Amino acid sequence: MKVITVEEHFESPKITAAINQLNGKSALPNVSPDMLHYMQASLPSPEEMQDVSKQRIAFMDQYGIDMQILSYGNSSPENLNPKISVDLSRQANDELAQVVATNPNRFGALAVLPVGDPQAAATELKRAVNELGFNGVLLKSHYQDRFFDDPFYFPIFKMASELDVPVYFHPSFIAPAVTKHYFESAEWSDVVTGIFSSAGYGWHMDVGIQVMRMVISGIFDKLPNLKLVSGHWGELVPMFLARLDDELTAYSGLKHPFSYYYRKNVYLTPSGILSKPQLNFALAEMGPEHLIYSIDYPYKQPTNSKTYLENTDLSAEQLELFAHQNAEKIFHLK
Repeated sequence: MKVITVEEHFESPKITAAINQLNGKSALPNVSPDMLHYMQASLPSPEEMQDVSKQRIAFMDQYGIDMQILSYGNSSPENLNPKISVDLSRQANDELAQVVATNPNRFGALAVLPVGDPQAAATELKRAVNELGFNGVLLKSHYQDRFFDDPFYFPIFKMASELDVPVYFHPSFIAPAVTKHYFESAEWSDVVTGIFSSAGYGWHMDVGIQVMRMVISGIFDKLPNLKLVSGHWGELVPMFLARLDDELTAYSGLKHPFSYYYRKNVYLTPSGILSKPQLNFALAEMGPEHLIYSIDYPYKQPTNSKTYLENTDLSAEQLELFAHQNAEKIFHLK
């Protein structure tokens, strides 16, 4: 069985060096010194993030992964000032295109965009798809505490719709005020607060809200062809589709209930959360055509990456959709 994973990360040494020169090596938002120490100890090394020929290929071969779609990890120019990010995003996409060109049968790519200048971002997305052969775009869940349902960003999504490429929403650090209100306590350490507010729960709540805001904004009535991809089994949202329909339908001004757009325009991936109950729930809520496999490599390197697919409750046809066919269709993989 062919296997494609679509949320797999890469960092360019040249782009990382440029970002570090601008921001400093420890310039991460909302991160305490204790949390920074934890991250440095637990996150993949720069060598793992930058590698595309040795350890990464060995992992793919060991776990039967035929292709990864690569996107920039934490070291991304997306959230920099547009005066810098426009040129640096272009350079980053050129760097990633060179990686794909070295092994086009094993890699695809998602563009990074200078979202602080939406017109420039739309132009760069068009270049990345039409000239570099990219398969979509990955966006972090907000820019300067501003969610992407804001009309300011509409040119990016209009271009994605016109190009018929998906927008993958990825978690990012949340606002300090949100961390303080929901996740901080004198009863536990800054490291627990940091994990709780990020990969433990906060990131997922935040990017799930981003996707919900996209639906509620009415963007899918304007751009019915727009496709969003949401990792971590939908970032908590699918559990509440019935509730959202009951509470929002009468007041949202949308042409259809919330779940209509979510099931039609959103695609879910596991992002390395390889749980059979969550897969079965997502299948029941979304249908087999809206599930796509992902590992979140190298942040996550599950040892059941292969056996997970071999032991699902999916039918043979559903498994083929999940493992590769949906990715091939949505990301236009040859």
